[in-house]
Amino acid sequence: MLIGIVVLLPYVTGCSLFPRTQADAQPNSPGSKQGETSTAVEVAIAKTELLEKPVEYTGKTEPVQKVDLRSRIEGRLLKLNVDVGDPVRKGQILAQLDDTLLLTSVKEAQAELAALQSEVARAKAQVGNAQATAEQARLELEQAKVDAARLQTLWKAGAISKQEAELAQTTAATAQQNFQAAIKQINTEQQAVAAAEGRVKAQQAIVAQNQERQSYALLASPINGVVLSRIEPGNLITPGNEVLKLGDFSSVKVIVNVTDSKLADIQPGESVTMRLDALPNDFFPGKVTKILPLAPQGGLQVPVEVTIPNNNNLIGRGLLARISFTPTTQPRVVIPATALEASGEREGGGEGERGSNSNLQSGTVFVVIDEGTETQVKARSVQLGDRTNDKIEILSGLKPGERFVTRSGAPLKDGDRIRLSI
Repeated sequence: MLIGIVVLLPYVTGCSLFPRTQADAQPNSPGSKQGETSTAVEVAIAKTELLEKPVEYTGKTEPVQKVDLRSRIEGRLLKLNVDVGDPVRKGQILAQLDDTLLLTSVKEAQAELAALQSEVARAKAQVGNAQATAEQARLELEQAKVDAARLQTLWKAGAISKQEAELAQTTAATAQQNFQAAIKQINTEQQAVAAAEGRVKAQQAIVAQNQERQSYALLASPINGVVLSRIEPGNLITPGNEVLKLGDFSSVKVIVNVTDSKLADIQPGESVTMRLDALPNDFFPGKVTKILPLAPQGGLQVPVEVTIPNNNNLIGRGLLARISFTPTTQPRVVIPATALEASGEREGGGEGERGSNSNLQSGTVFVVIDEGTETQVKARSVQLGDRTNDKIEILSGLKPGERFVTRSGAPLKDGDRIRLSI
């Protein structure tokens, strides 16, 4: 955790040289040896922090996904089973439209299907009849062939006349023609069956289509989410009309506008932290999911989308969110510029300046040590880093937890006795 330097209190009127310091400052006890020969100082404990606190960008929370539940048919909205703010489950029936006309269409299509199926049954019966006729013709053909052969033998033997033999041959030829006609009739009837079955399949598709259209009268949720908006029952709905708007709050997204000068430090996948005014004591981790390609017309800010997991469903829609991006620098010991002035040094650079190109790259800080009943200072050389807003980073020379002088009534030198100002 990043902990800041103890904040210096403002001056107050009174007989003391400096105002009362933080909890670290302790007044001398009566009878102290330091007396008038000691220098009044203010003291702080060295702690690590970021030189500049991360900038927070504001935005509003929105569901990670929005779904418009629209009607696919025309009809009057009979019933809505949910209201705005209600949670919904995937597959849950949320609304019902009037399906009277659709139900009628389904019944008519089913009746037509039944008639066509009866037609198929009749066509198949005709096939059976044709097959029976063909079998009878086959038997007659075989008998006619036998009779013709027998009479031909008798004619050759002189037992019967030639006319009788020729009549038997004619009967056999006729039986052959009858058999072939019966076979053709079978094929004709089978084709009729196939045509009737084709009409049945087409009608089955119409029935299925009408049943599917009827199912559109029930609107089911495609996601797990929350109802964001709805229309009122009783309205006449046409195909494409929005009935409900749903939001997926398994995660939430926030779009913040970032200045183009800061954009170079932000990349998709980078970690962020979100605070909510509605939940001031909670911090929510997330990631950058998208940097929109274009800034608003005429602006110098670029929209950045961040996504925050919402595992406990604590985050709702439209909450004021404060987003801070992961700092690119590491926390270091930071001291006020007045700590260098205690040694007579003065840091260059004005208010708000940041960088390592100021006058001083090293300096002296006075560390507070206790020697018996006396409190003294030890001059410590420190390496200076970046600086801004009258604060300076310490790269080396001062460790967290050490006490150091932040302000002195007079220039100090190594070994000086001090007293903590009241």
